[in-house]
Amino acid sequence: MNFDEFFTEAERSNIHLSFEDVGIAGQHRLSNEALFHLPLLAMTILLLSKSRRKPKSEEIGQLVGECFERTFSGFKGSSQHLGWSANLRMRTVKALTFLELANLVEVDRGDSRIKIKELGKKIISKAVDSDSDLGFTLKLMERNYFDLQIEKQISMEL
Repeated sequence: MNFDEFFTEAERSNIHLSFEDVGIAGQHRLSNEALFHLPLLAMTILLLSKSRRKPKSEEIGQLVGECFERTFSGFKGSSQHLGWSANLRMRTVKALTFLELANLVEVDRGDSRIKIKELGKKIISKAVDSDSDLGFTLKLMERNYFDLQIEKQISMEL
């Protein structure tokens, strides 16, 4: 049966679809649960560990939260304070553990900095360079991380 035959048969058989209680769909917002999915956290950790200033493992949850607050408009100026979220920190540790087991990053035992490995660089570079929403968001997050580092450096100099 092709497309035209389907609609002809549906009309001939007097088939109707009932749409009861169909309201306007609520706005889709990013909730804590949506943001705390391991793939997004893992991509963010890869992105941060690719930068010149490698994040320390003990500060990664805070940094990811701050980057999310700056990148995702639903959290700008909100009272969520993602950087301090215990749920985010626990899931960030799980994402970091996954990345280590997948051999995409390593945590330096000397200074506890997260260093990206060659395969991790290839993966995150391909995602950032893609012409997609993910690529745009990752570029924005990369810029926000850079801005965070500059702000911290300036505040330390004061």
